[in-house]
This record gives sequence, C-alpha cells and structure tokens, in this order.
Amino acid sequence: MWHDSILETVGNTPLVRLNSLFKDFPCTVLAKVEYFNPGGSVKDRIGVAMVEAAERDGSLKPGGTIVEGTSGNTGAGIALAAITKGYKCIFTTTDKQSPEKADMLRALGAQVLICPTNVAPEDPRSYYSVSRRLAEETPNSVYLNQYDNPSNASAHYASSGPEVWDQTEGKITHYVASSGTGGTISGTAQYLKEQNEDVQIIGVDTYGSVYFKYFHTGEFDHAEIYPYLTEGAGEDILAKNMNFSLLDHYVRSSDRDNMLVTRRLAEEEGLFVGQSSGLAVNGALKWMNEHKSELTADDVIVILLPDTGFRYLSKTYNDTWMRSHGFLSEETSLKAGDIIPNASGSAQLVSVSPADTLQEAIDRMVDLGISQLPVLDNGSVVGSLTESVVLNRLIEEPDAREHPVSDNMGAPFPVVDR
Repeated sequence: MWHDSILETVGNTPLVRLNSLFKDFPCTVLAKVEYFNPGGSVKDRIGVAMVEAAERDGSLKPGGTIVEGTSGNTGAGIALAAITKGYKCIFTTTDKQSPEKADMLRALGAQVLICPTNVAPEDPRSYYSVSRRLAEETPNSVYLNQYDNPSNASAHYASSGPEVWDQTEGKITHYVASSGTGGTISGTAQYLKEQNEDVQIIGVDTYGSVYFKYFHTGEFDHAEIYPYLTEGAGEDILAKNMNFSLLDHYVRSSDRDNMLVTRRLAEEEGLFVGQSSGLAVNGALKWMNEHKSELTADDVIVILLPDTGFRYLSKTYNDTWMRSHGFLSEETSLKAGDIIPNASGSAQLVSVSPADTLQEAIDRMVDLGISQLPVLDNGSVVGSLTESVVLNRLIEEPDAREHPVSDNMGAPFPVVDR
C-alpha cells in the first residue's frame, strides 16, 4: 500500500502512555503525539484543511500565493499542501521563534519575513499586520488567517476529536491542551463534548498571554500581555477560533517550567517534543495535583503534544541558551579529584620508569586493562606511553620490546589539579 501524496499521511497520530512523569497518579495518562504528522506538528491538520477550504470557496486560484502569519508549524502544514497542489507561499513570523523554524519554511520553498515580537497586534510592523498587507499587495493571493478561519477548528472536529475518542474506545475523561489560535482545543473539545458532555476540557496558558485571565474573569486585560519565551502557545489577542465556553478549567505555567518539563519528556519518556508540549504536560501536572483526590483508576487523561523537539535544538535543548535565561543552574567547576575514585590520595598512581623495558610496560597495560601510562622519574612526569605508540613501534621493530621506555616514550600527559 502507498499514498498518492504526503497529504494522505496527515493524522492518525498515536496515543502513548506517559509512565514516568505521572507515576504518582492512579489514572491512565496518554499523550497524543502529533510530531508523527509529516510536517512534524498538529498544524498539518489545519494546513491542509484551510487550503482546501480556500480552493472550494474560490479565494485560492490555480497558481496562487498563500500568505499567512505563523510561528512556524502552521506554515509547515500549509507549505506541504502548497507543494502538492502547486501554490507559492509567503509567511510572516516573529523574531521570537527559533531559527530552525524559519529555515524549515525556506527549505519547503516559502518566502519568510521576520517581524518584531514586542509590538501591538495592530502595529503595522506586527506579523499579523504585515501578512494582511502582503495579501493585499500580492496579485492572486489569499490570506488564510488561522486565528479566525473556521476551517481551523473544524479540522480538529473532523480529525483530532474522533481519533482521540476512538483510540481511547470512548473512555477519555479529561482532555488537556495548550492554545494559541484556539482551533485545536476548541474543535477537539466540541467533538468530545458531543460524545460525552462529562469529558473535562482543561486549557493550559503561559504567563504573558491573555487567555487565562479572560477565561476566569471575562476581562481582556492588557496588563497580562508581556514578553514570554514559550513558542506556539498563548496570545495577545482573542482569536475567533478560541471557544472558551467549551472549556471547564484553565491553568497556566511559566517559561521555566515549560522548558524543564519539555526536557523531562525527552529524558524520561523518550518523547522528543517542543516547548508547548512541556507547557501542556506541566499544566496537566498542576491541575492533577490540585484535583488528585478526585482522580481514580477509571480516569483516562489525554494530553496533546503539538510538535517535535527538532525545532528547538538551539533553544530548549541547548544548555547555553537554557542557562542564559536562568532555566538551568550555572556549571560548577569540577576538579579531577571530584570524579576520580579514591581521590583522597590513598590510591597509587600506575606508571613506568624510563629504565623499564617496553615489554614490562606492555605487561602492566595488559594486567590492568589500560591503554596508556605516564612515565615517572623520581616522582616527576617525564613522558608518556600509549597503546598505539607501542603497537606501531613493535610493527616497525619487533625486538624493540627489550628496549627501555625512554627510547619510545612520548611527551608528558597534561597535569591538572586534584
């Protein structure tokens, strides 16, 4: 069996049990792992859906150009559809996004414009405004607008929701997801609620986004808007795809916790995922700890993991970047004594003297299972002897095994403080 195009491989991503991070809870916790989509994220679902909707309504014509503002993942999904269907792409993104994302979009044939992050949405420099302007200026183009495009949420109603329901055999009791455009959580929630109105929908926001406070108070508070580092989640606008009425709970999580839990997913669960996955999982942990007494063995919690970790190699998975933002502690200086057993000084240094024969040095290496020896003369390091040097010497002159070490030794090994 084969597929006629890469677009036919979108969806039907696996559910994977999370065993380590949730071991203290009685319920089953499953991850919906969206990096199995061909473009590496959940946004492949809406990329295809929005392009095909634009084709149906006539706004996207043969040979046309697709313009979109994206943090990277939606752009990849759109680009895959555009490649298959013969369209060009122009994407705007922000300088907050990882360079890997812009490079990926360019690799998929798109033109990418980088816009400043820390400007108001209505500012002409914002990636929202620039994308709209480009669509107006570019002949035969369409602005898909994932934030307000109903095909976004409907794509998840048609695919993500049914998949989760079928994969859990209708046993799902809680669904947890972060939100940016709102399409994923709203479309999935609508489908799940229609199957079982008791399914609890838990949204996870990041600090610096307006969603958390708006959900709890109904107030759009500009004071909630400030820079944050977590990519692909949270907003400084109210996207039309975000249907707060479908959500039962909303929690939020800090940049630091998001990054650290993202790395834990890789280290403890083998799931090499992106920052918004750490956000969703840490949000689930927070909510579950607050409601631990209510959870039972019958509960089945599904957490959406939106994308792959390969888009964050220069950030979340880079120790230098993590330390520069205070997410990892500074490296401590280790001395040899910190890592060498018996560093108290009781261990005897294994060595040979310049007067020992090469054969004696070979015997010592073999007996101790080592491949190199320092050469000491009256307690001072005067040279070194390595396995490769010895072998080369014996190949050249087999009788050299009876020669003194001093005739065959190399430069002394470096000496470090204990």
